[in-house]
Amino acid sequence: MFQKVLIAEDMDFINSGIKSELNKLGIAQIDYVQYCDEALLKLKCAKLLDKEPYDLLISDLSFDKDGIPQKITSGVELVKEVRKEFPTLKIVVFSIEDKTYTIQTLFNEHKINGYVWKSREGLRELKQSLQQLYNSERTYISRHCAKAISKSEAIEIADYDIFLIECLSKGYLQEQISEELKTKNWSPTSVSAIEKRLKFLKEHFNANNPAHLVSIAKDLGLI
Repeated sequence: MFQKVLIAEDMDFINSGIKSELNKLGIAQIDYVQYCDEALLKLKCAKLLDKEPYDLLISDLSFDKDGIPQKITSGVELVKEVRKEFPTLKIVVFSIEDKTYTIQTLFNEHKINGYVWKSREGLRELKQSLQQLYNSERTYISRHCAKAISKSEAIEIADYDIFLIECLSKGYLQEQISEELKTKNWSPTSVSAIEKRLKFLKEHFNANNPAHLVSIAKDLGLI
């Protein structure tokens, strides 16, 4: 079983629950931090200074702001930076987030090893995911989120889509977006086509309205 695990989670009671479950697996060293910057620093120090690197990172995606300045403010950003520095480190995300694109990005671009949905059965699943990851190279994903990585759910977010969301972030109306597309010689440019694509993007990202779509895109680093 993994012998040195780092937990990045800002809620004390959740940290305690995770630690309790991990203790049942006989893990020798379990550390936890509440900030993403601290998590990355701790991983680096363990490898470079202590010469005893961590075997596994368990991270949430959402970290509340408390006034302390942080360079890395979300779990997605943390996973991205950790994967750059530690290409072979096992990473499991433990989060309430179930947006399809977020999960796809974490698996496809940042090569996480597991995604456990934070639910009533979350801690039990988390323990199960660690047992699977230790004994095989297969990735783990909670059943609730499994559709996110199925081929039928996979979509390509094109430059066209990013441009539409960027225009929304600037407060452009669909008629204005149409004119902007024409200047770039991008198609389709009709207002009806733009409306249809934006509707699809809102549904795909589970956004309630255009402003929410922009916010999600920013969180994911799309714009």
